[in-house]
This record gives sequence, C-alpha cells and structure tokens, in this order.
Amino acid sequence: MNRRHVFALLGAGAAGAALRGTPALAAPIPDAALTTAGFAIAVQAWSFNRFTLLEALDRAATAGVDAIEVYPGQRFSADTGDARWDHNASEDLIQRFLDEAGSKGITPVNYGVVGIPNNEGGARQIFDFAKRLGIYGITTESVDSLDLSEKLAAEYKIQVCYHNHPERPNDPNYKIWNPEWIYDQIKDRDPHMGICADIGHWATSGLNPLESIRKTADRINAFHMKDRSTIEQGSPDIPFGTGVIRLAAILDEVGRHGFAGNVSIEYEANWDHSVPDIAQCAGFLRGYAQTRQAD
Repeated sequence: MNRRHVFALLGAGAAGAALRGTPALAAPIPDAALTTAGFAIAVQAWSFNRFTLLEALDRAATAGVDAIEVYPGQRFSADTGDARWDHNASEDLIQRFLDEAGSKGITPVNYGVVGIPNNEGGARQIFDFAKRLGIYGITTESVDSLDLSEKLAAEYKIQVCYHNHPERPNDPNYKIWNPEWIYDQIKDRDPHMGICADIGHWATSGLNPLESIRKTADRINAFHMKDRSTIEQGSPDIPFGTGVIRLAAILDEVGRHGFAGNVSIEYEANWDHSVPDIAQCAGFLRGYAQTRQAD
C-alpha cells in the first residue's frame, strides 16, 4: 500500500501519524486546506508585515494559498487603529478574523513565532488562543519551557513547532539554530513536539537544508519555507524552484515520515509587491503535490 492509499483510507492527519508509528493526532489541519500530498500550502503573515492582518488575508487569497500562519504584533486592520493581533486579542477581533478568513477560503493553521513563558497561566493563554482559532500548531523558540509546553501540547492536542533563526556567533546560548541540537531536545518527547524548519535560516547559517532534514525528518511538523540563490548569508529569498535549495527532495524526505503539517511560505523580499512571487511559490508547491498524487 503506497502513501496515497494510506491518506485515502485514513485521512491525512491520521495517515501521517500511522506512518510515523505514533497515535493519530486529535487536531489535524482540516482536509479542505490539505493538498493531495497531505500538507497545507500556507503563507506566513510576516511576509505581509507592512500591511494589516486583514490586508494580509486579502493578499494571501490573491496569491492562491489555502492557509495562513499568523504572528503576534501585526496591526489588525485599518479601521481598528493601533489594535494589534496576538493571544490577548478580544473576542470581537478573533471572531472578525475568523469570519474574514472563512469568507476568503483561508484556513488559519499556525501561530507564531511566539514566546511560550515557563509559567502555566501565561502558557495556557497562548494554547487557549490557538484552540479558539482551531489551529494545528504554535511556532516558538522557547526552549526554556519544554516540559510545560510538552504537557500542554499533549493536553490540547496542538503541535508545538520549534523554529530557528540563523546562528548568532556572539551568542553561544542561542542553540536552536542547529537542527540537530533541537532534535535531541525533543526526539523522545510527546509526538506533538516537533520542529518548524526555517530552511532559509539554515542556509544563512551555512547548513545544507536537505542534509539537515534527513537528520530530523521524523520530527518536522511545519516549515517556514524559502528558496535561495546561494547557501550563504545575505542571499535574498526568491520564488520556489528558481534557487539552489532542493525543495522537492526536502518534501519527499518528510513525506516518507507522513508529514501532514503546514508549509508556510515566508517571503522576506520585495515586501511591498510580493504577491506575484508568493503566488509562484504556491504554484510550485501545488505542482509538487499534483506530481506526488500521480506517483
């Protein structure tokens, strides 16, 4: 039985868990937002950080993505003044966001990068917000709250996705840039604990993204996906499939482990006019999914 047949019989979330040999996750990404390859094509709202959150939804829809990863601190809308979007948002703002996203066919799938404090009250506020949005995961770099995050991830059935920025040569305490280091911290923990692979930042750190994925694939639960013209610091983001990062091979590798998370396009270039570039990235991912369906 091939992977496509597993998805057909079990549904993407359960199939991914079955292939990993772990219990089926209780809060997978809704089927409507999943490609035929079993993952969601999303955009990180940070790609539109010069605009409001509601404007980001408009741009996401125009770019042809099916899902969005929201981040804390974005201004909500032109008519709400300086109101910011995060886990402190009022119920009115939350409902308005859900209504606007639903009207555009955009599924919220992830929240972050956000700090998860090492105190239960503050951490629960973030998980409650994620549950209210109905999302799959929370993206964070808070390695000082691993035990508490694991407890709440298992309780809420929400993925915790450990994200990386580039290496900080002058900060030896910043270790999460190294995928092997964070993998060692979570490899024996609850299956809801995983890695949000920012492969562009790996490249900035001089790492080969495909080789890093091969070492961590069974714990990858989300992506901040980028393509680059070179593997070095300072190389700008470019449309998927036009650079040197082997995106299809990376998706093949996590696919062998039943990846059923969000591939968030995070495009940190051409900030004011990035919709056509992001649409090209989404087209690459959709083409990949269609090819794998035919395999």
